[in-house]
Amino acid sequence: MVVLLLLVATVSSAQPRPVDLVVRHGTVVAVDPAHRVIADGAVAIEGGRIIAVGPATDVEAAFRGRETLDARGGLVIPGLINAHTHAPMVLFRGVADDLRLMDWLTRFIFPAEARNVSAPFVKAATRLAALEMIRSGTTTFVDMYYFEDQVAEVAKEAGLRGVLGETLIEVPGGPPDNKSIPDALAYTERFLKRWAGDPLVTAAVAPHSTYLCSPDTLKAARALADRYRAPLLIHLSESPVEQTQIKERYGKTSTEHLRDLGFLRKGVLGAHGVWLTPSDRAILKASEVGVVHCPQSNMKLSSGAAPVAAMLAEGLRLGLGTDGAASNNDLDMFDEMDSAALLAKHASGDPTAAPAPAVLEMATLGGARALGMEDRLGSLEVGKRADLVVVSLAAPRLHPLYDAVSHLVYVAKGADVSGVVVEGRVLMRDGKVLTLDETAVIREAEALRAAVERSVKR
Repeated sequence: MVVLLLLVATVSSAQPRPVDLVVRHGTVVAVDPAHRVIADGAVAIEGGRIIAVGPATDVEAAFRGRETLDARGGLVIPGLINAHTHAPMVLFRGVADDLRLMDWLTRFIFPAEARNVSAPFVKAATRLAALEMIRSGTTTFVDMYYFEDQVAEVAKEAGLRGVLGETLIEVPGGPPDNKSIPDALAYTERFLKRWAGDPLVTAAVAPHSTYLCSPDTLKAARALADRYRAPLLIHLSESPVEQTQIKERYGKTSTEHLRDLGFLRKGVLGAHGVWLTPSDRAILKASEVGVVHCPQSNMKLSSGAAPVAAMLAEGLRLGLGTDGAASNNDLDMFDEMDSAALLAKHASGDPTAAPAPAVLEMATLGGARALGMEDRLGSLEVGKRADLVVVSLAAPRLHPLYDAVSHLVYVAKGADVSGVVVEGRVLMRDGKVLTLDETAVIREAEALRAAVERSVKR
C-alpha cells in the first residue's frame, strides 16, 4: 500500500501544470538578449504573462494549456509595436497623394478632418485600423489623434494594446474636438484619469509638434504628463520646413528648443527624427528619449531619410512606426521593416547598415525601449506580457527558409500572419480575427467614404 501511494504521488507530481494558453510547435524567434531562435518551440502563458519559453518538448512536459494555439510550420515572434500612427486616418488613405508634407496637411488633411472627424467617425475608423493591425501582426500601437477616448474604447474592444494621446494642437479654428488648448488639456486630464491602471490602454499626453504648439503649451503638456506619470508623444524634426520654422522662431533646433523648455525625459517619444543633428541625437540619448523611424511615410512625403545607421550605432532608443495610413498608405509593420532596412542602406551607401536583426528589434524590443516599456514588452521572455504573433510560412515566397530573421524582415508580409495573442488572449486564430466582425467593420467604413470624398474634391 505504501509503495502504491508513493507511485501515485510520483505520477501525480509529473503531470503538467494547467495554464491559460500554450502556443506550440513553431520556430520561436525570441528577440531576447541571447537572440534565441528555437526550432519546434513553445510559449506558456498564465494570467496574461509569459511563464515559459523553450523547446516544445520541455514546455509541454511542464505545462498543459487550457487553450492551445498551434504554430506548426510557422514562426512565433514578439508582437509588433507600431510606435507612431494616427489610427483613424485609415479613412483618409488615398484621398491626397504625391504632395509635399505641408501642402498635403494644409490643403487636404486638415480641411478633410475639419469636415469629417467626429466621435462616431473616429470610432468607425479605429475599428478598421484595429482590424488591419491585428491581421498584420501589430499588438501595440502608439496613437495621437482626436476624440482619443473613442480610440481607447475600440482598442479595448479589439483586444489591442495602445499608448494613446489626445492631440494638443494650435491651428486656426482649432481641431475637430477641443477648440482651445485649455479644453484639450482638460480633456487629456479626464482621459488620463479614466484609463489609469488599465491593462491594455496607457494614456499619454500628445502635443503635436514644436511648430504647432507654443512654448507654454509644451510646458503645460510636460507638467500634466509628470503629474500622472504618463508618456509624452510628439512629432520631432520631421521635415526641412519644421527645421526652418523653429530656427527662425527660436534660433535653435526642435530638440534644443524642447531641452531648453524642460520637456525632455524618459517616456518622451519623438516621431520621425529625420533631421536630427549629431548634437540633437546626443541630447536625446542623454535624456533617454525614444525616437520612432517612419520610413514609408517619410519617403512618400519626401521628408528625407532619418539617420538610422547613426542612431543604431549611437545606441538611441529607436522604434519603428507606420505613421497614419493617409501617408503610407497602410499599417503593415512587415512592409515597414523591409523599407527601414533598405532605406538605411540606400541613404548611407552602406549595405551593412540596419541589418535584419537590428530592424526586427526596432519593430519589437526597440519600440518597447523607445516607450520606456522594455521591462514588459518587446520580446518573448519569462515575466513579460504575453503579446505574440504567429507567422505562417505557407506562401511560396517564404521557401526555402535559411534564416528566420532575414525572412521576417525581407520576405514576410502582414498577410502571412495567422495568429495573434495580446495579454494572453487569442485575437486571431488560423487567419480569422475573433474580436471584431470583419464584414461589419468594412461596411461601416465604406458608408463614410462618400462624405470624405466630397470633402476633398480638388
